[in-house]
Amino acid sequence: MRAHDGRTAAVRQVASGRTASGADTLRWRPAAAALAAGSVPPDLRGWLAERGSLTARLAAACPRRLALVVLAEGWARPAPDEAARLGLRRGAHAWVRHVHLLCGRTPWLFARTVVPVATLRGPGRRLQGLGTRPLGELLHRVPGVGRSALEVACLRPGHPLHRLAWPRGARAAIWGRRSVYTMGGRPLLVSEFFLPPLAGGT
Repeated sequence: MRAHDGRTAAVRQVASGRTASGADTLRWRPAAAALAAGSVPPDLRGWLAERGSLTARLAAACPRRLALVVLAEGWARPAPDEAARLGLRRGAHAWVRHVHLLCGRTPWLFARTVVPVATLRGPGRRLQGLGTRPLGELLHRVPGVGRSALEVACLRPGHPLHRLAWPRGARAAIWGRRSVYTMGGRPLLVSEFFLPPLAGGT
């Protein structure tokens, strides 16, 4: 997996699959239960529960140009919980992509996409050639795409994904969501984390 912006060490740790043991484990919960628990910041509740095009909603909220920057992409081992969610054997490789969505020059969203090898066949073959196009544009354009229920988790400082998502030294926790999409009956996992400038943190 190759980094596009110099974050080689953090990318290598994530790509190794050693991101979900001990304190690094993300506790994903059904979105309805997480939102009902009351621990999610009020300003993020609507973002976490959004079922439509998140890219379109971000573009509407951004007073400047919304842009996508690819941070890293390539073959990597998913975290054990990701492999389990996708029905992959532990240690299997998948195509992994990390991106930032920026409002002007400010990152608002960090997204991680995990695509099993089998999903890259058929309609999913376009997933390796997205470039700077948002994944959501493809998912909302291809007919027959399915989507699972949303799950929500809190990404704490010190987690390797936190360092990739927000490498500016912020101590704020980052809330995110994930769901499994299906293209041609084959799955891909999309995780999206709402960064401090959007969430009102620093």
